[in-house]
Amino acid sequence: MNRITFESVTAMANEPKAAMGMGSVAILLVLAAVFIASLWFAYWGWNLTDGVVSSTGMTALVLGVVLSFALGAGLMGLVFWSNRKGYDR
Repeated sequence: MNRITFESVTAMANEPKAAMGMGSVAILLVLAAVFIASLWFAYWGWNLTDGVVSSTGMTALVLGVVLSFALGAGLMGLVFWSNRKGYDR
């Protein structure tokens, strides 16, 4: 069973880093383009109509986003905790 020790992490951190190649740059450019396109699409979709979101609707939207984020963070925390305690073995 391989255990991660301080020495192994330190050895990995001291290894020379490879420079980014053309493939890495291309991937980053594609990801940036997808991100910008998604922002444009969200802006376009939000302003597609002249509809107005009421304060109750905006409150529901904010609560939905916050609670979804909290649920995701809590579940990820449980995954890390469970792995750290050895329940995933």
